[in-house]
Amino acid sequence: MMKSVRTTILAAVLTLSVASAAQATFSGQIWIPSTDAKGFGDVNISIDNYIRMTNKADAGANYYNAGVTVGVLPFEKFKMEVGVDYLTDNLNNSSSSTSAAHPIYFNFKGAIPEDAFFKGMPSIAAGMFGLNTASVALSSNTAYGLIAKTFPVVGRISLGGYNGSQNSYPSKHNNGLLASWDRTMSEISDKLWVAVDYASGNNALGALSVGASWAFTPNVSLLVGANFYNPFYNPQGGALPGGKPSITTQLDINF
Repeated sequence: MMKSVRTTILAAVLTLSVASAAQATFSGQIWIPSTDAKGFGDVNISIDNYIRMTNKADAGANYYNAGVTVGVLPFEKFKMEVGVDYLTDNLNNSSSSTSAAHPIYFNFKGAIPEDAFFKGMPSIAAGMFGLNTASVALSSNTAYGLIAKTFPVVGRISLGGYNGSQNSYPSKHNNGLLASWDRTMSEISDKLWVAVDYASGNNALGALSVGASWAFTPNVSLLVGANFYNPFYNPQGGALPGGKPSITTQLDINF
């Protein structure tokens, strides 16, 4: 069992000010996208929360995301999904939280699964997230690409990169690397899945995340994890990165 939607990833955080970058609920790991994509007609509903581990003034906001992702292509070897998210925070004040004023985000992804055209072929995915049609400053327009390969015993390793709009990311800090490891812990239970993922960059996306998911039924799972943003938030430190570490819960319901 692999977590179908993060989000992750999605997984979805906005920092304050014009240095913010928004995520939307794509199929992913804990925080970053994965090479998974929904099959034709498959629907995922996700409810994600990111709660800071401290309530200090410089911690950053808590974020709450509800999203729907749908598979739209009827092919086995090439899949595509599209998604829409409602992302808000705990500030309850549009003057200090632009996300509260413009909470709707879109995402899409195309993906080729492992072994699609020859045995041993890695999975490949490319897509975009953080698409906000109401605000240029909030629309991170983050494009990404990933390849992934599952190895016996070890699990799945994914590598890739991303590039986003400088209207949302800090100047000259709008790209970085993506990496992850995930594995179903079948030695314990086929319902237990664990992952570690990382996004480089001195921006809102940069973070190291760890987590585990339990499938209560084939269609319902809950992930609990932690996000350690890179670097930690410092209001006197110039461009604002993601903030203090957060605990995340991610409920996924598949149809």
